[in-house]
This record gives sequence, structure tokens and C-alpha cells, in this order.
Amino acid sequence: MVAFGTMTANNLATGANAPNETAVTGSEPPKFVGVAPNPLIDEFKDKNRASGVLIPLKTTQEVRQDHTIVTAYITRAPTKSANDVISALRNLRPEGSANPLPHLRTCAKPSDLPAHIKTQFMNDTPAGRQIHTAKSNWIYIIVGEVKEFDRDVVVQTLSSIEGLQQDIFLHVIPIPLLAPTSQVQAAMWSSQFWPTVYRKNNPLGPHPSMVGRGTDDLKDDAPVFMALAHRVALDAKRAGIGEAMGAVVVLRDDKGSHVIGLAGDARWHQEYGTGNPINTMTHCVLRAISMVAQKLVRHERRGAGVEFKHANLGYDAFQDRPLLDIERRCFLQEHPNKEGYLCHGLELYVTHEPCIACSMGILHSRMGKVIFSRHMPRTGGLSSDDRPDGGGRGLGLFWRRELNWSLLAWEWERKGVPDLPHVDPTTHV
Repeated sequence: MVAFGTMTANNLATGANAPNETAVTGSEPPKFVGVAPNPLIDEFKDKNRASGVLIPLKTTQEVRQDHTIVTAYITRAPTKSANDVISALRNLRPEGSANPLPHLRTCAKPSDLPAHIKTQFMNDTPAGRQIHTAKSNWIYIIVGEVKEFDRDVVVQTLSSIEGLQQDIFLHVIPIPLLAPTSQVQAAMWSSQFWPTVYRKNNPLGPHPSMVGRGTDDLKDDAPVFMALAHRVALDAKRAGIGEAMGAVVVLRDDKGSHVIGLAGDARWHQEYGTGNPINTMTHCVLRAISMVAQKLVRHERRGAGVEFKHANLGYDAFQDRPLLDIERRCFLQEHPNKEGYLCHGLELYVTHEPCIACSMGILHSRMGKVIFSRHMPRTGGLSSDDRPDGGGRGLGLFWRRELNWSLLAWEWERKGVPDLPHVDPTTHV
């Protein structure tokens, strides 16, 4: 495997350095739509069109419906003092921090409160009944999560504001911590908790419009690239170097989608020995990623006049030299964007769901999209679904808050594609 540090630190792998044809001709350049010509894949183009369905993966939060309810402070003030109260409360938050509850309205008129809260405040005190009259000049303001504020500090801060010196109102209510995922849910929460805003996004995963655009971009080409992944998987099995698993890496730009890397599984190949089936670096995904990296390094070294050499696979654990004829043919082709950083924004088509180690390799290589054909519920790292036999839930590594990279991922339901040889469900891909 080539060290990542040798890559050019350009985070765009989208053909952005191509000549500007518009400036030369004065008109829009012709766009190539679909799979770019390549002898490796031309035979698959016609017979594999429209032979599958893309199903977007759910994130861990979407699967678990993680709508956490927490408690928050609210206060009230005369309308003329509202801006002073909001500014004072903002100053209590850590300097530079954003509004932690952007899905909740900062202010609410007494008439906009949920009915049960309104009834409670009207019946608590005579002042409450007076405030909840038709011509009320008071407004309710959300302070923030209880755990984020010291009650005494909040009371002291509010006491310094003109018009609030006596009987500071500070009440605790339940609120949804995360934003709603639909207008219907926002309306329901507004009647249950506090006036809530739906901002047409998905706080539990990728924005629906991103997923929709990605699906539209991939749906016509995915069957073709998946057929190529099946081919390299079968070649690996027939050659005896590994299991029937294959991966294809694709770059998509305004000239079409280009195959830039492919690899079969090689867990059983070793020039001296019988192979190591638990060596993750022999999996098809990591082999394909490494071959893309080697193309970039090969280009850099040629430019510097340095010889490019392969490791001796008899002693090397990575097994990332091309072993199959189809791998060699792909490896000899040049990378369309030689200035790109590793796999930034690229697409990966793989016959089986990658294991946890390969899933992390996909993230670290900055892949943009992953499509796999066969779900591996016991060993896969991308899906979030429940694992069988009480194995807990999947890790959903394609989209997790605590990781510094996320991507889009789909499962591809096959139509008209021959089944691959059986792979044990406990196999790591």
C-alpha cells in the first residue's frame, strides 16, 4: 500500500483542472453523459442497462429514530424588553458558539404556546392570567438546555434588565433536542413542546436532496459498473487468489464516468505460502484503493524522473500489485485527474458490503459514494441495520457524527445479474 502522505494535497478529484473549452470556442462544451468509453467495460454497457435498483442506506440515527427529549429553561418578558433579554442570554453562552437549538423558535407569543402549557401558566398566578389575555404585551423566550445554564446566573442576569426586576419567571419544559425531519413532525412538536420549525433538512443523516441527486447520477451507470465488479470477482475466484468479491473505483466528471481502479479479493494469494485469510489488506476494496494511489504516485515519480517499483508480494502483506489480467489492463491506464487527492469524491462499486476495516479505509481515502450489491449483516461496516442473532445494530460508518468524513451509500438490488459463488455470511469483505 502506498503511503497517503505521498499524494498531492489537492482535495478535488473532479477534473477541475481540465482546459476551459468555453473560453476557447465561446460556447458551452459538449457534455458526455454516461459511461466513458473504455475497453474494460464497453461490453457491459448495453446488456446491463436498467438492471437494478438503488436503495439509500439509513444512518444509525435514522434507524434508531434518535429524537431525544431534554429539558430547557424558558422565561417571559414585556415585548419591549425582548431584545435585551435575548442579547443577555446569548452572552451567557460560550463566546462564538452558535444557537444550539435552531429548530426551536426563540420567541413565542402566549397564544402560540402548546395548549397544556398555556393552561398551566394561566392558572399558576394572577399575573399569568393577565399575561394570557387577548391584548397581551408579553412574550415567552427560550433560554436553552437546563444542563447548559446555572439557574442562579440566569436569574441574576434577567434581574438586571429593565422591566424584569421583580418576580423573575424561569420555568422548565421538555423540548426535542434534534430538528424535525418533516413538516408534519414540526407541527406535532409545536403542539406538544414548543413552536418548532422544519428547515427541509435531515438532522439524522444526509440531506434528502443530496441523496436524490446522487441516486439520479448513479442509477443509469450503476448496473454497468456492478457488472464489471462481478466480472473481476469471478476472475479472482477462478484464479484461486481469493473469494468471489470485486471492487471498481470510478471518477465522474463532465466527460462521463471513468473506471480508474478495480481489484478482486486476494486473501488466498501468496507467492511463498498459502495466504492469510484474515489479512484485511488483501480485501478487494483496499487493493482497489491502493491501485488508485499507486497510479497517482506513478505519475508523480515519472514527473520527477524517479523509477516506480512494485513491492515483492512474496514478502509484502498488502497484495496490491495487479494479479489478474483485468487488473493489469486497468492499472496500465492513466488516472484521468492526476492532481486529485487519493479517492476524494470518487465512487466505489463493490459486490459485497465492505467490512469495518475496509469501511474505515473508504472514509480515510475520502471516497464520495459507495454502492454495494450484497448486504453482509454480520460483518459489514456501512449499514446500520440490526445484526442477526442478537448481534446488535450495525455501525453505519458511512455517516456518523463523530467521524471527520461522511459519504453517501446505497445497496443495489440486482435484476438479471447472475449470482456469485456463495460467500459465508461471517466472511469479512
